[in-house]
Amino acid sequence: VQLQASGGGLVQAGGSLRLSCAASGIIFSINLMGWYRQAPGKQRELVAVITSGGTTNYGDSVKGRFTISRDNAKNTVYLQMASLKPEDTAVYYCNVLSLKTYWGQGTLVTVSS
Repeated sequence: VQLQASGGGLVQAGGSLRLSCAASGIIFSINLMGWYRQAPGKQRELVAVITSGGTTNYGDSVKGRFTISRDNAKNTVYLQMASLKPEDTAVYYCNVLSLKTYWGQGTLVTVSS
């Protein structure tokens, strides 16, 4: 099983970034896909998750700014981030729930002020 995340980088406050995460090697259906993040010195927190049917849930700090979507045929989840703030700086981890929970390696997002 492999979760390949991409799209992180450095952006100025107010800017946008799009993260992608492609899951491969999972032979059972994927129920939930999502993103979590962990800033230095802080606990990992929910960013957004999406079910196979398209139901979404967002962390309070990103509501209205981030949009999660997925392509079930490609087992890929996306996170469109807009109006980025310095406090969004963190390592973003892709998460997939099938019969087991899988985590990606993380991609760093840095928002400069």
